[in-house]
Amino acid sequence: MHNLAQLSDEQLVEYIIKENQELFSEIVLRYQEKLFRYANFLSKDRDKAADIVQNSFIKAFINLKSFKTEMKFSTWIYRIVHNEAINEIKKNKKEIEIPEGLDIRGEGDMELDFDRQEMIKKVRSCLEEIPILYSEPLSLYFLEEKSYNEIADILRLSLGTVGTRINRAKIFMKKICQTKK
Repeated sequence: MHNLAQLSDEQLVEYIIKENQELFSEIVLRYQEKLFRYANFLSKDRDKAADIVQNSFIKAFINLKSFKTEMKFSTWIYRIVHNEAINEIKKNKKEIEIPEGLDIRGEGDMELDFDRQEMIKKVRSCLEEIPILYSEPLSLYFLEEKSYNEIADILRLSLGTVGTRINRAKIFMKKICQTKK
């Protein structure tokens, strides 16, 4: 038996597929809180977020053999949660609205304005007010600490689009957060 804590996600998945499916519970333990936080951000409803995460784990377990271990597991499972959340949002007929004529040119960098804890608190508050098109990549970057490459994989966007959306989101955030002071 391997020491599960020392296995990478990808190694654990290989072990689950080849030797012991019951160890999928270790994946659940590793990702439950993070995925719930992300699903809750997208759905803005704790009960729906719990359902989204549960359905995502079921889909991940069923499709575990299709996971390619040369990829990052975290990206793969976040993509499943993303898809489940978007499907739930569509079911509830929530639409993404982008304010027309909004001047998104800005200056400065929000990361320099706050220390880490204050920034996270403020980001969570201000994220509620910007379109999901921009808030989702920003949430993955700041709150889930995903790299631009991981965000591109999760959202199925080009790296350039991720960078553009995060930069625009920072501008939205700066404007929104400055008015909240």
